[in-house]
Amino acid sequence: MNRKILLVEPNYKNKYPPMGLMKIATYYKMQGDQVTFFKGDLKELVLNDTYESLLEQLYANNGDVFWEKYKPQICNYLKKGSQTSFEEIPLTEENPIIKELLKYYRKYFYNKDYFLPENRKWDRIGITTLFTFFWDITIKTINFVKQLCKSEKDVMIGGVMASILPDRVKEATGIYPFVGTISMPGVLDNNDIIVDTLPLDYSILDEIDYEYPATNAYYAYMTRGCVNKCKFCAVPKLEPQYKGYIPISEQIRITAEHFGGKKDLLLLDNNVLASYQFNQIIDEIKQAGFTNDSKFLQPNVFDITIENLRSGYNDRGYLRNIVKQYRALIQKHGAEKIQKVYDLLEEHHLLEFHTAKKEAVFETYDAVKELFENHYKRRPKKRYVDFNQGIDARLITDENMEKLFEIPIRPVRIAFDSWKLAEIYTKAVKTAVRHEHRNLSNYLLYNFEDKPIELYQRLKLNVDLCEELDASIYSFPMKYHPIEDPNYFSNRDYIGKYWNRKFIRTIQAVLNSTKGKVGKGKSFFEKAFGATPEEFYKLLYMPEAMIIYRFYFEGIGLTDEWWNKFSALSDEKMEMIKPIIHKNEFNDIEKLSYDSEILDLLSYYAIKRDDAEKALKKR
Repeated sequence: MNRKILLVEPNYKNKYPPMGLMKIATYYKMQGDQVTFFKGDLKELVLNDTYESLLEQLYANNGDVFWEKYKPQICNYLKKGSQTSFEEIPLTEENPIIKELLKYYRKYFYNKDYFLPENRKWDRIGITTLFTFFWDITIKTINFVKQLCKSEKDVMIGGVMASILPDRVKEATGIYPFVGTISMPGVLDNNDIIVDTLPLDYSILDEIDYEYPATNAYYAYMTRGCVNKCKFCAVPKLEPQYKGYIPISEQIRITAEHFGGKKDLLLLDNNVLASYQFNQIIDEIKQAGFTNDSKFLQPNVFDITIENLRSGYNDRGYLRNIVKQYRALIQKHGAEKIQKVYDLLEEHHLLEFHTAKKEAVFETYDAVKELFENHYKRRPKKRYVDFNQGIDARLITDENMEKLFEIPIRPVRIAFDSWKLAEIYTKAVKTAVRHEHRNLSNYLLYNFEDKPIELYQRLKLNVDLCEELDASIYSFPMKYHPIEDPNYFSNRDYIGKYWNRKFIRTIQAVLNSTKGKVGKGKSFFEKAFGATPEEFYKLLYMPEAMIIYRFYFEGIGLTDEWWNKFSALSDEKMEMIKPIIHKNEFNDIEKLSYDSEILDLLSYYAIKRDDAEKALKKR
């Protein structure tokens, strides 16, 4: 078909790549279409498109200049009209056509002529969405890129946010999104292909500057949906039908063959233990190469990249990939130790993304291939499987934990969303450990219907279980917010019934120091969250600076000073000051009409982090 397809992920920070777009990329390439993936500043997207159009015209008028070498100057002129950059571009004085071309495209970019119907280059555009609190940037992205498509009816929006709030997305963009997964044939074109079953196109990730934290893993689902209907969970809307088994062997085979093997297997199933085919799922994982004694041997990524360049699968992505590999090679050896190779790559313009060309890569292949053979000779590494969304404590049994031990799962993630499940959760952890699963993790939902003390109790239980069972349990507290509430779906401002802004901020301040997780270690936990419920209560009301710079303020005696004054308040004054503290706004406390005792106590809350940092530097 040879359509031009643009796939876009809004420029928010996220851990995992957009699996939906990766499957869609595979689909369109199967149809013979040109696919481009973009994540970043949208102005850079249209700037690069403008540059590509100009580049074609520049070569048409003069093929003797290596115009790609001057991309930084050309783009700076297109974007800012920089006269200095203009003067650095060849032939701008000697050739009036070159000069006028640059001026024309500068005006084109400045006037946003790329939005004009006659200039729109994309036949179809697909935009993914994620969490609802990314609402603003996502809607802005949709409304921008839809103006680049030849027809608005060929703009497709999908993903989490779109599936949860389709009517609101339609209201904000004029486009009704696709809801759920592409698990039916004929969604993108009139054919029998089910997009959701296709292997992922990992090559598109090399087209962008953004690097996802989770790398070197196969991403997949072996089940879809969940049998539970938890009030706080969006899965019933995203994946309303539970599918108990999705084979992945073929996906892994194709991925390894085309993109190189991946060390780990990351599964995003929402409730794998609910599957009646759980044993079959584990057996297939083993057959795919993930057994307890399996090791991963890093493939020669350089040769894989060369093969994909030869096939023309994704020149844009693989040229960027190979430049990264050249740079890594030079960094490892040092330019002086491999001077001849460095000079050769530089001479062929292979050390910059914008100048690298396939022909130059092939010309230099023989000179560098041996270096890369040695570069990728590494020791085998142990492989791991991660059911990243966690497993259901209520469904854990001796049988499925024994079966789970047949694969190198690490960690075993068990959800612990409510203190009401403490007994069930404890039994589940003990069952897992009894079958030698000693590396565990869990997600702790808070700010829902729980009380703050219940979060403390769950955290403490995990610490106690670590000691009792000689296990390692990492807890990840996750703040709840109602994703469909019109007042909160687009922000993170929701405060649960038993919570307030100060309590939320206290938990966040502590978690910032622990990088969002709480591990084993009783003494550390007691220092971070308190040895008793009373100490946790004290922490909830402690001024933020004294939480973040705990040792400093304790060392100078200010923490004790604050607590003595706080504890000495009468019941009447305590009832007056608590609502003020709960709001967590202390910028204008001098304007409050309270007595000196309350105002004095509130002054501790007005201490800024900057003040504490400056004091620490002076020590």
